[in-house]
Amino acid sequence: MKPSLVLKMGQQLAMTPQLQQAIRLLQLSSLDLQQEIQQALESNPMLEREEDDSVPPPSEQELSSGAVGAESESREHDHDSSAAAEEWAEQIPTELPTDSQWDDVYQSSSGTSSGEDDWDFSARASEAEGLQEHLLWQLNLAPMSDKDRLIALVLIDSINPQGYLEAELAELLAAFDKELDVEADEIEAVLHRIQQFEPTGVGARNLSECLLLQLRQLADDTPWLKQAQRLVKEGLDALGSRDFAQLKRRFKLSQEALEQVIALIQTLNPKPGLQIEQGEAGYVVPDILVRKQGNHYTVDLNPETLPRLRVNAQYAGFAKAGGNGSDGTYMKGQLQEARWFIKSLQSRNETLLKVARQIVKAQRAFFDQGEEAMKPMVLQDIAEVVGMHESTISRVTAQKYMHTPRGIYELKYFFSSHVATAAGGECSSTAIRALIKKLVAAENSKKPLSDSKIAGLLEDQGIVVARRTIAKYREALGIAPSSERKRLI
Repeated sequence: MKPSLVLKMGQQLAMTPQLQQAIRLLQLSSLDLQQEIQQALESNPMLEREEDDSVPPPSEQELSSGAVGAESESREHDHDSSAAAEEWAEQIPTELPTDSQWDDVYQSSSGTSSGEDDWDFSARASEAEGLQEHLLWQLNLAPMSDKDRLIALVLIDSINPQGYLEAELAELLAAFDKELDVEADEIEAVLHRIQQFEPTGVGARNLSECLLLQLRQLADDTPWLKQAQRLVKEGLDALGSRDFAQLKRRFKLSQEALEQVIALIQTLNPKPGLQIEQGEAGYVVPDILVRKQGNHYTVDLNPETLPRLRVNAQYAGFAKAGGNGSDGTYMKGQLQEARWFIKSLQSRNETLLKVARQIVKAQRAFFDQGEEAMKPMVLQDIAEVVGMHESTISRVTAQKYMHTPRGIYELKYFFSSHVATAAGGECSSTAIRALIKKLVAAENSKKPLSDSKIAGLLEDQGIVVARRTIAKYREALGIAPSSERKRLI
């Protein structure tokens, strides 16, 4: 075939750098956006934060009253502080010994007293202490030989965040060097020492031992203590399977006595390590604020997350007067990038606000009545109304949060699949989950509702849901099966 040149007309979408930047900013969370803005401010001299630095002039009333007096008093205070600083500087020796300390010569520049009465412990920020650090702190206070202390360090390192010893004693024994001559009895003895540390129950090898350690810390005159210790030691499996008939027959307890014993066991902590192992609290800054005013809802962007940027007027003038040299070309390029960045931020805010308002409009029943009134909605429903692509809606709703009168929700929370109803309509999966949670909360604890029974109750309300769907939603809500929800008391 002979090669030839052919002209062909067509259309295609070109991903320009400006479009790529706008798409990338659109899917960033508020925290990531602040970091992106900070990087842009550091790399582009044309960008600056728009801050309100203007201070209104004082009124005549302020000038005639105590405002001028306060200003003069402030000046006198500054003069006194300057004089005191000069006097202190004169007292600094010109030559110091080589072993001198800073605090021995220089005074504190904060002007506060170093006495214990002025110490504010709550003002000091400290990191959350983990379980390992808490146990090591108690180990340093315990009198122990060097050999036992080494064994204790290995044992503490093998305790998981829940407080249980994960490794077997035989494995720990094999890990020690033969030159140390460590025996199994020594490891067992050191483990008993660690099990006396706080929190009570730490260092246990199983749930039964953990609960027994906590029961042994109770007073001897505690009611039903002996029965609880025996039940935890010998009948924990039957208690976990809710086989109360076997427990009454095996331990010769009446209905009332078994209820008292179980009530005592329920006061114990099956995961004592979690009392100490606490991570730092995470905070969510909402991007959208929804307020109810009268009979309608107003949707606005959170001003705390709105980046206020502008082009530096002085540098922009330099760019215009820079000519066609290398410096001028660089300044003009930075100016154009700054304008593109600001325009992309404005486009992001407008798109986010447009999508949020449409979500509130579509889910008005949720804001009025709660989760049970949530309507089924997918990304395509919002995309058609606002005239955008479905992928754009997905980027907008990712990692964006909305503060509403009912709490803070991620924008993706308002999108859910639908389930057909008996009347031919649709019901949101979120609403079904809320109904399941409501039914389980109102059930009889001695006769909990099974998945089939819940499906039947929903069918009575016109919602046809399969039993396996109920089980899937129940597991997603963290609700145990009916056999595990059964309670004796």
